[in-house]
Amino acid sequence: MGEHVLHHVENQPELLIFECPGCECCHGVNVLPIPGKPCWGWNGDMDKPTFSPSIRVGGTVPITDEQAQRILSGEKIEPVPLICHSFVKDGNIEFLGDCTHKLAGKTVQLERW
Repeated sequence: MGEHVLHHVENQPELLIFECPGCECCHGVNVLPIPGKPCWGWNGDMDKPTFSPSIRVGGTVPITDEQAQRILSGEKIEPVPLICHSFVKDGNIEFLGDCTHKLAGKTVQLERW
């Protein structure tokens, strides 16, 4: 296990990342004001963070190796939308109902990594 739940990104002191168990990847949160970028409030705790307001990440579900092969053979694969919307409070991530992953509506503790 790593040292903390949150990690700084090298050469980007404004950005903190955490491992999202719903998306199985990292999400980043800007905690220092930068013109043109959203900024979240943060309680300063690397192990039991609280961010405000909610964090909403959108995109598409990554394709599998098998899907990549099908695309390379000429098949059209429609991207699957991904939404992850949560509150992070006291080291727990509260997934909201509009999430498109398996943890929608659940609350889980963030893990060290």
